[in-house]
Amino acid sequence: MVATSPNRLSLEAFLALPDRDNHELIDGNAVPKMSPKRFHAGLQKSFIKLMDDWAIARGHFYPEWAVLLERDGEPWVPVPDLTYVSFERLSADWLEDEPCPVPPDLAIEIISPNQSFGMMAAKAADYIAAGVARVWVVDSQARTITVFIPSAVPVTYWGEALVAEPQGAIANDGLTGLDLVVEAVFSGAGL
Repeated sequence: MVATSPNRLSLEAFLALPDRDNHELIDGNAVPKMSPKRFHAGLQKSFIKLMDDWAIARGHFYPEWAVLLERDGEPWVPVPDLTYVSFERLSADWLEDEPCPVPPDLAIEIISPNQSFGMMAAKAADYIAAGVARVWVVDSQARTITVFIPSAVPVTYWGEALVAEPQGAIANDGLTGLDLVVEAVFSGAGL
């Protein structure tokens, strides 16, 4: 356990907060997660509609599910907009009402109006360093999905492209069978 200063929350103190829902633990601070606006919420809904049938037999797939990770040697509890964890990483019989205890196969982050692509790319790099297998950064203004995975350059997809692993990446079958067309996500959100 990393020692914390009196002003910083330990992981245990953060998890014990009565109002920790909709907060992330970042650098020892409980930081409120921004409340989604229409485009953001619409994109979450679209992803759920497009991915839920695929995910249900393969893993846990939820919006706004906190994840227990480490960043720079300290506890980090981000709340991805959508999280998918295969049954290989977290068994199907894990039924706790707690933050996800393992790095997910996929974290999806949707850029909010007060965020930049650069901010979300930095967060994606932190996810990857913490063991998350892949991160999708979704830009509602550009109508793109950028895929981040370890040991590969991020790749941005748009239009009728299928979201795929970046070329040259080591094959990771965590999303086998998922065929997701970028434009379907945005049109499903009414954008």
